[in-house]
Amino acid sequence: MKITLIHGQNHKGSTYNISRILAEQFKDSEIQEFFLPQDLEHFCLGCYQCIKDESKCPFYAEKKRITDAIESAELLIFTTPTYCMRASAPMKSFFDLTFIYWMPHKPRKCMFSKKAVVITTAAGNGMKSAIKDITNTLFYWGVPYVKSYGIAVQAMNWEQVSSDKKDKIKADMVKLAAHLQNKKVRVGIKTKFMFGMMRMIQINGWGADESEKEYWQKLGWLDKARPWK
Repeated sequence: MKITLIHGQNHKGSTYNISRILAEQFKDSEIQEFFLPQDLEHFCLGCYQCIKDESKCPFYAEKKRITDAIESAELLIFTTPTYCMRASAPMKSFFDLTFIYWMPHKPRKCMFSKKAVVITTAAGNGMKSAIKDITNTLFYWGVPYVKSYGIAVQAMNWEQVSSDKKDKIKADMVKLAAHLQNKKVRVGIKTKFMFGMMRMIQINGWGADESEKEYWQKLGWLDKARPWK
């Protein structure tokens, strides 16, 4: 299995370690890993150049290393510590730079067949909001199957996490990996409905740029073709 991990932090703390435990349950897997902001330290400038031509983004080369890995992976794992009860700023910045992946713009066909996991930790609270920041984006990317795992580790780093909590985390990741391994991905009614709404926007020429309609037309989505089987 090809797995891509996107970490919303540079350090290798509790969230990172949990994601590695999960990824390593898939034997003989090919793992690509990126750290934010280390591997993409820029903020979206709002220049809209990517709408017309993605390669015109000022940060295209750095971004493409990550998006190529995302598009080729079967399983995506996103991690973020809980910062001020939300996802980390580097993770949000990354999603800002990939907004053309959203269904209203130029969604990727490959996204509609992927599995994803969102992992977050906190000393206390905030995991739910941090997870939602990421799962909301993955929905609009078209990813049909997303699992989440949030846990209060009651510690400032992985070394301080109790052995009992680490045992629980390991058991949870083994169970989650087995579930992911056997899960057949199907696009749900909510995603199909949203795709249909965005399709009507493109048919009526209400998109952000004419190139969007051309993109949808080229893929046959304005006719009978769909990005899922």
